[in-house]
Amino acid sequence: MITILDYGLGNIASIANMIKKVGGKSIITSDINEIAKAEKLILPGVGAFKEGFKNLNEGGYINILNKKVLEDKIPILGICLGMQLLTRKSEEGNSKGLAWIEADTVKFDISKLSARHKIPHMGWSDINIKKNKKLLGSSAQKSRYYFVHSYHVACDNISDIMCTANYGYEFVCGIQKGNILGVQFHPEKSHKFGMNLIRNFINNF
Repeated sequence: MITILDYGLGNIASIANMIKKVGGKSIITSDINEIAKAEKLILPGVGAFKEGFKNLNEGGYINILNKKVLEDKIPILGICLGMQLLTRKSEEGNSKGLAWIEADTVKFDISKLSARHKIPHMGWSDINIKKNKKLLGSSAQKSRYYFVHSYHVACDNISDIMCTANYGYEFVCGIQKGNILGVQFHPEKSHKFGMNLIRNFINNF
């Protein structure tokens, strides 16, 4: 059973539908008591970093998430904004993040982009798998995912980088540190590639 945290942001129903499509079970909840019973978590998110962390904080989720993820070590998958919230802070406003990964969320560097690279980065991009084939599959398999974002994660430690993509320059699009995983792209919008990732999260973690 995968617990999808409903904190007011994210393509929650689409994620639940994809989990069901690949044979998994999920519960969408904003109830702290349900989160306390979670075996696996998905932290979705679409929107602004500051609003995302504010919703987590005002909803009273920070302590229970810290316990489940940092103490109980249950697997968690952050998606899009959900991945960015795993970092220390963002250049989008002055809000702090969960700080589970030694990384910050930064705006695309427009000085490195050509005129054809519009922000937000929106559409399909190939990913380059650096590690964690348990989630992403073999690096020999070409994988494409759907992106919509203006910010990306910059990691302190190369060892935390799970995958990268290229949009004018190479950027981190997936992170992993132990039981903590995050992807910048949207598996729920990525057809067979997203189905494979969600299936792997169900079966391999």
